[in-house]
Amino acid sequence: MDSYVLFGHPVAHSRSPWIHAQFAAQFGYEQSYESVDVVPEHFEETLWNFAEAGGRGANVTLPLKEQAAMLCDELTPAAARAGAANTLIRLPGQRWRGDNTDGAGLLVDFERLGIAVTERRLVIIGAGGATRGILGPLLELAPRQIVIVNRTPERALQLVLESGAIGVVQAWSLDDLASVGHADVLIHATSAYRADGLPPLPDELVDAETVAYDLGYGASAEAFLAQVRRAGARLAVDGLGMLVEQAAESFLRWRGVRPQTAAVRENLRRLLADG
Repeated sequence: MDSYVLFGHPVAHSRSPWIHAQFAAQFGYEQSYESVDVVPEHFEETLWNFAEAGGRGANVTLPLKEQAAMLCDELTPAAARAGAANTLIRLPGQRWRGDNTDGAGLLVDFERLGIAVTERRLVIIGAGGATRGILGPLLELAPRQIVIVNRTPERALQLVLESGAIGVVQAWSLDDLASVGHADVLIHATSAYRADGLPPLPDELVDAETVAYDLGYGASAEAFLAQVRRAGARLAVDGLGMLVEQAAESFLRWRGVRPQTAAVRENLRRLLADG
């Protein structure tokens, strides 16, 4: 039986094992997929042990995506550009190829929802591994501008410099959020609402033309989505669709086939609603 895992800290809340079980069932595959909670200090050893035990592939979530990229023997262009890997593919000799399917998953969900990026002004709150994964794919759609807002502006500036699109991509401090201006598409890419919270969103940022998207899903996205809805956003959705689509992209890289996602997404939404 092929063995796959999700590495992260924490991961007990993750629905990835359920999602991948649904995908495997579509093709009649027998596989195991488990969540492994591991702190950064033990990640390299844990990954090595997983390879020694015959592990075929892994997903990686916070806070390990950037470390995962550094531990890989090869990187796909998407992972190299992001400097972060969320998908690890086993190579001969206990070697790993790192890929990043976050951007691909987001764009598939954007297409499903009818969210346009080309010639639009995007504001992304957060400059961590999640933003690293989506920035390159978003730039390929030729937005008018992408503004990255972060509590530590130096981290946002680093992403601007790495993007190769200075001018199109800008860095701002979260303290200056009121001066950022209007967002056609507002993306929340932090865990701030689960920690000490974000400041109130300024009136200038969100209006009836704004589309808001939280890369998180379920309870973790509720506070942000409630705030943008109060501000009158035209559409406010969580990242459950992205979660399922990026998982399907990982499955494709491991197995060579892409599972159907619509029923999995709808069933997962019902599962979360039922608690």
